[in-house]
Amino acid sequence: MNPIINVENIVRKFGSTTAIDGITFSVEEGEVFGVLGPNGSDKTTLVRLLNGVLAPTSGTAFLFGEIVTIDGA
Repeated sequence: MNPIINVENIVRKFGSTTAIDGITFSVEEGEVFGVLGPNGSDKTTLVRLLNGVLAPTSGTAFLFGEIVTIDGA
């Protein structure tokens, strides 16, 4: 089965601050998946990477087999 979300070693830095550091995971169709963490733990940054609002510093994210990119990037 192919995952509907596949994240491979994704990293996001803001200047010298590393917000997301090498996250890898996949979510299969029909699977329930949650992201938990305290305020300021960059849950929103992860979602912004997945929906193409932010570009990762490195790594890749795929939704339904298509690589997530930012318009014009």
